[in-house]
Amino acid sequence: MSRTILIVEDEKAIADTLAYALATDGFTPHHVTLAQAALDFLHSPDVQTPALIVLDVGLPDMNGFELCRRLRQFSNTPVIFLTARNDEIDRIVGLEIGADDYVSKPFSPRELVARIRAVLRRLEAGQSAAANVANEKKSSFELRADEARIAYYGQILALTRYEYLLLKTFIDRPQQLFSRAQLMDLVWTDASDTLERTVDAHIKSLRAKLRLINEQDDPIQTHRGMGYSLSLS
Repeated sequence: MSRTILIVEDEKAIADTLAYALATDGFTPHHVTLAQAALDFLHSPDVQTPALIVLDVGLPDMNGFELCRRLRQFSNTPVIFLTARNDEIDRIVGLEIGADDYVSKPFSPRELVARIRAVLRRLEAGQSAAANVANEKKSSFELRADEARIAYYGQILALTRYEYLLLKTFIDRPQQLFSRAQLMDLVWTDASDTLERTVDAHIKSLRAKLRLINEQDDPIQTHRGMGYSLSLS
């Protein structure tokens, strides 16, 4: 499937040349001349989010740096700046506000397309690495509900009844934040006069048992004043 590249450039000759190079390389270019038109395009529910934005700094209706700041309030789409200026301070400002690369005019369209591909490859590699970490975390636990046992990195955990039920609750709903009161209702359903500090004590005990198997991993996250969750990232 062809990936869309949004070109925000008020000079038609530059935009046309770049659009041709992108189309030749298998991308789908979409060109707008104004910052507001770019915002309207990105906010439209009827269009697919572009793979990358090529953004001119010197737009008629808004400075490209300001447009990038606004983009970063709602989008992580990679941005490559185009500018007629080559000052180091401009490059630093552009990168600090969220740009992924910076190209000075005049430029080679083929080189810019190569830079676009390089940025997209870095992004895809980062996403793939994050997914691998999440999958590794998720697969580190093996819930054997019919045996009421849980394996961690292939080793069966020696858990008490409530430790098992507590960890099972986390595994069933990873990433979800549970308050202490919620965990008491879900885990200690038949225990009378249970105090909230009982949850903290069992969390501490669980962490100790997990670290005996893998001391580098700490999947149970504490959210101060709110509760606990099982992190997969």
